[in-house]
Amino acid sequence: MNKRAYALLGIVGPLTAYVAIGVSIARSPWFSWERSALSDLGHAAQSQAAPMFNLGLLLAGFLITVYAITVFKKHARYTSIFLVMSALSLQLVATFDEVYGFPHFAASVMLFLSLGAASLTYAIERRSYLAIVAFIIGLISWALYGMKMYSLGVAVPETISTVMAVSWMIYSAIRIIRT
Repeated sequence: MNKRAYALLGIVGPLTAYVAIGVSIARSPWFSWERSALSDLGHAAQSQAAPMFNLGLLLAGFLITVYAITVFKKHARYTSIFLVMSALSLQLVATFDEVYGFPHFAASVMLFLSLGAASLTYAIERRSYLAIVAFIIGLISWALYGMKMYSLGVAVPETISTVMAVSWMIYSAIRIIRT
């Protein structure tokens, strides 16, 4: 594969996760932004959407890993380490779904911490205003949730923080494609 093909994985990978999440939400009338976590969609014993959700996360994690260790590593060497950690954590969230209890919780925490670290590292390494804004908005969304400043489910800060991190990831892939 050439550089542009690998860079496309930085777009296709995250979009794969969001398509799987969107389809899973559409297939889960019980899902509620007020009460649910996104991972509820992947609960193997309680969600008919679990195969779609978990497969989507596994595939997205694989595609993002390939992106991170190929062309992105040349674009942002240090950030690529955290991006690989994030992608592998995403796969662990799918592998150890909510049925597994603590291993799922630990994988989820690792995912969001590594996404934050990737955003912050990219902001510093590439002097990216988009990445620092993504980090700040993601952090604020989690802080407000933790302080119970709004009464929505954990799916809300999960979505806000991942969308923000994905914004700079997709932007970086576009920049790599254009060079």
